[in-house]
Formats: sequence, C-alpha cells, structure tokens
Amino acid sequence: MSDPTVLLCHCTCPDPASATRLATALVEEGLAACVSRLPGVLSTYRWQGRVESAEEVLLLIKTTTDRFAALRERVLALHPYELPELIALPVDRGHPAYLEWVRRGG
Repeated sequence: MSDPTVLLCHCTCPDPASATRLATALVEEGLAACVSRLPGVLSTYRWQGRVESAEEVLLLIKTTTDRFAALRERVLALHPYELPELIALPVDRGHPAYLEWVRRGG
C-alpha cells in the first residue's frame, strides 16, 4: 500500500480569531500536521451578485488525502462563512522528511 498523498489546503477566514480557532482545532484533532496563518490577504470576489473586497487571513493547511474528508467536515462545522473556501492541492514534491512528518500527522 502506498503512502497517502500530502495535500496543501487553502482556506480563508474573516479575522485572526476565527483563523486561530480553526487552525488549533485541526491540529489538536489530528486532521492537519500544521496550519500556517497569513494575515493581511486582500480578497476580491463576487458574492450574491456583488463584487466585494475584504481583508482575510489565509490558512495553509498541511494534511493528507486520507484525512481530507474529516478535515473538510470540521472546517464546514467551525467556519463562520456561509460558503468557506477550501481548496486542496496535491504536493508533488518536497523535502522527503517533512512530507513523511505530515503523513504521520505531525
């Protein structure tokens, strides 16, 4: 059986407090090995027919394919947005020891 694919997930939050709550929950619950928070992201998007702009905190969530479904459900349960951004990108290459650490869950 092969190792699960490492994923880098992007998720935006409306403020530092909600970003911290979500990041902490995902790591404490073993759904992510690490979550990096990048404040000061300015997002422009269309929502309910209007173009909006907002400052957000971007979460970079490191997880694996076998934990993604549970991670997605937890994000949807905890996130304050009606329609949270959650995008998962497979990690094709990286430092082997780091990728193994992510696979082990940190």
